[in-house]
Amino acid sequence: MKWAEFRVHATQEAVEPISNLLHEAGAAGVSIEDPYDLVMQWGFKYGELYELSPGDYPTEGVMIKAYFPMNERFEETIATVRKRVLALREFDIDLGKAEMDYVQVDEEDWATAWKKYYHPVKITDRITVLPTWEEYEPTEGELIIELDPGMAFGTGTHATTMLSIQALEQVVKAKDAVIDVGTGSGVLAIAAYRLGATSITALDLDDVAVASAQSNFALNGAEALIDARQNHLLEGVPAETADVVVANILAEVIVTFTDDAYGVIRPGGHFITSGVISRKKDEVSEAIRTSGFEVVEAKEMDDWVAIIARKPQG
Repeated sequence: MKWAEFRVHATQEAVEPISNLLHEAGAAGVSIEDPYDLVMQWGFKYGELYELSPGDYPTEGVMIKAYFPMNERFEETIATVRKRVLALREFDIDLGKAEMDYVQVDEEDWATAWKKYYHPVKITDRITVLPTWEEYEPTEGELIIELDPGMAFGTGTHATTMLSIQALEQVVKAKDAVIDVGTGSGVLAIAAYRLGATSITALDLDDVAVASAQSNFALNGAEALIDARQNHLLEGVPAETADVVVANILAEVIVTFTDDAYGVIRPGGHFITSGVISRKKDEVSEAIRTSGFEVVEAKEMDDWVAIIARKPQG
């Protein structure tokens, strides 16, 4: 079968929504080439554990690549993707150039091409995300999250995912009940499992993401403790059943269910929101406060923000 490498030249802000669109359209793999990764200090402490090649990166903006089979539905799929990418401007997302094209690639090339961008990532002193195809010797006490991103977004390498995991490490306690909204690859649910949570629910509207997450839960021996299912945000979740709710999704979506999160979280519990571009920090913080939460901290990295909020004891 022939395959196409579909490329979108956009902005850092547009990486997550475009990546999600590509996955939902059936991409068999997505890679992100962000030149900021070449100069980022990764907090001087955490980050990539490998050398990056400048030749793989654009001189400006971000190149997002996805791999699609060139079958009878290919032209229709690409036309739909183009329209959906451009429609993101309706959500006040800066797409930059939003230039899109594709080239044909050999099957043996695409099968490994996107994997070269995913390597072990040390998120905190204790937590490292490890792609299944990489060899790695953990140190004593290190918490390893094995991951095969497959067709779901969330590999641990993006700033919003790193911030979410760091926030989870701050608030998750042994035996906590955690809900991961928009689970994607399941990386945040697995992080909660590694941190000692014993009741974990992973929700995603996309059934492809749910299937991918379930596979990753099995890789980590966590399938018995994590309930993964298709669901729209927190619809139908019983009141005061979670100690922590984490959502790494668009700011525009977060502000629509802060009231629901407040109802689901137990008094004293935490609401972690990420996927928030810096310029929308105040808007999301205000929505969180209006619902009744106390904003504890805003963690920032690479123009992205993760907000840790707490529900008062009552």
